[in-house]
Order: sequence, then C-alpha cells, then structure tokens
Amino acid sequence: MAGRDQIVQFCDELLDSASFSDYGPNGLQVPGAPEVTSVATAVSAHLESIEAAVEADAQMLLTHHGLFWDFHDRALSEPMAARLRAAFEGGLSVAGYHLPLDAHAEIGNNVLLCRELGFEPEAGAIGVVKGRGIGAVGRRTEPISASGLFAAVESGLGRAPLVFAEGPEEIRSIGVISGSASSEIHTAVAMGLDAFLTGEPSEHVMADAREGKINFIAAGHYATEVCGIRELGEAVARRFDIDHTFINIPNPI
Repeated sequence: MAGRDQIVQFCDELLDSASFSDYGPNGLQVPGAPEVTSVATAVSAHLESIEAAVEADAQMLLTHHGLFWDFHDRALSEPMAARLRAAFEGGLSVAGYHLPLDAHAEIGNNVLLCRELGFEPEAGAIGVVKGRGIGAVGRRTEPISASGLFAAVESGLGRAPLVFAEGPEEIRSIGVISGSASSEIHTAVAMGLDAFLTGEPSEHVMADAREGKINFIAAGHYATEVCGIRELGEAVARRFDIDHTFINIPNPI
C-alpha cells in the first residue's frame, strides 16, 4: 500500500513536471482514495478508461492525456460530468502527465520509441513546444534499410504505419515526436535526418517528404504514446511495491 500523495510526488519529481508549461495541468487532477494498492495507466482519461480502472480495483489512474485542457470550456459538459462522477463513485484518483512524459530522457515516449527501433536517442533534440524540446533524435552506427525500419515500426507498435518513402534507402538517423507533430518534418529536413516519425499525418507531409527527400512515418497518435505511460506505471509499481494494470483502449488515430 502507498499513499496517493506520495505517488503523485514521485511522478512529479521523476518527470520534473513543475518545470513545464503545457496545454493543461500536469499531476493530480482528481483526488480519490488516500491509499493505493493498485495503479492503472492509460493513454487517455475518458469514461471508458476510468470505468476500466475502477473495474480493475485500481485506486489511481495515471494517463498521458488528462481530463482538463486549456481549450475546454470551464463549465462542465455532460460527458465531463459523467467522467468525474465515475471517478468519484469509484474513489479513483486521476493524474495526467503530458509534455513531461513526451520529453523525459529515460521513460519518455520519444526516447523509448527510438530505442525500440534500434537508435541511440538524444532527448530534447527536436520539437520545441512551449519552450522545451520534447522530441528525440536517434542515431545508429550500422544503418537499417528503409523497408526494415517500416517493418520494425509495424512490429513494435502493432499497426501498419502510413509511410512516404521519399528518403534514403539506408537510414542512420531519425527524428521522433509522438502524437501530433507532422509539421516538424521541416525541422527534420533542415537537420538532414534520414527519417521522421510522428503519430498523425497532415495533408502537406506527402509533398514535404518528397521535396525534402526524407522518409516520413505516421505510426498513430495513440500507438506512439503507449510506451511512456505504461513505463511510468511500471516505475510506480516498482517504487511502491504495488500492482499495475495497463488499460489498452486502442484508437486508430
């Protein structure tokens, strides 16, 4: 058993969340039971993930996409009220860690993706958001073929990516920014990288990839942001000797 506030303090300090400006609050967003024997993680906090966490007998849900964002209305909508009602009734604490979890040099989405694909990452080397570099640039001594990289992405993330294979056939360098960062293809081209991977594509990236002679990979917003929050849950479980359940609610976006 661990204290709710101890877990939140651990996550806040591990991710240095206080040093980030963000699009919404990082840290505890809904206080639930003060004692935690089981923590759940999910990419996003919504009704399905909250209900699944309660069903799994978790007292805390850690997410990458929390409940509250600056672009939401301050007055509660019916769906938001239903989410909060489910958390309150289940005694569930909900916490969110957004940019700090993208950027972290050990358990961040982007360094983990680089390592999974066989690249040695440099955290914060691409993708400046609100004054902080959140992406990673990965490099490898022995190149991987473009087709081999695309296959590794599909195998590692469990879904076929959208690919514009417009760059070199031998890949030694890659820029990685999980989620929605397709416009950073311009930065990747300017850096001379062989490939750029993000979650969501935009209409302009096909031409940008062709003209910039770079391999562009859109591997899914959800799929590229599973690894960080799952690893945060594992870190909490190890630190406090409690159970951890990852709640997988696949999203094709």
